[in-house]
Amino acid sequence: MSSPVAFVACAASLVLGLSACTPKPESSSTSSAGTSAEVTSAPVTPAAGGACPTAAPGSDAAAEWTLSGSSGSVAVTGSTATAAPRIDVTKPFTVAQTQVQTLQAGDGAVVPDTATVSVCYMGVNGRDGSVFDSSYERGEAVDFPLTGVVPGFQKAIAGQKVGSTVAVAMVSADGYPEGQPRAGIEPGDTLVFAIKILGAS
Repeated sequence: MSSPVAFVACAASLVLGLSACTPKPESSSTSSAGTSAEVTSAPVTPAAGGACPTAAPGSDAAAEWTLSGSSGSVAVTGSTATAAPRIDVTKPFTVAQTQVQTLQAGDGAVVPDTATVSVCYMGVNGRDGSVFDSSYERGEAVDFPLTGVVPGFQKAIAGQKVGSTVAVAMVSADGYPEGQPRAGIEPGDTLVFAIKILGAS
């Protein structure tokens, strides 16, 4: 009964730092920007009744955000009611600073930076264009507190309205400055997320 919850929690914990699913490394100093927001005990659970579309977007779906980076570029098409998002990377894609773009504005309440949110999301590594985590692939939204996610994810969601679809291209310091081998993330990798905000409390 608890195994689906554990699976989703482990998969979703990439946003939290994967620490809930991997052995904790020996203590070391973490003075790098971004590491202080990685929380090991933050609850990550499947959203009650929340579903993420799993179908691929149509080939004719136009990109809602294109961004040229310090190297490479990215084009992001947000999700719809029936299709997952698409993130196309001209690799290697890197940015010098974290950038957030609202793809589709919602009409709900503004999300405070301490909210617990329900979201669907997809994460892509700018270095090689690979999808390293996606609640869309699992078809199930997840709930978690913004205080327990990597800084770039919080920057993307806080201040947006519920119902919005957003994208973020984050520098390594706002994601995983020391890398995350289990997800194939190396130190210095720029990460790109497409996120649908379903709810906040």
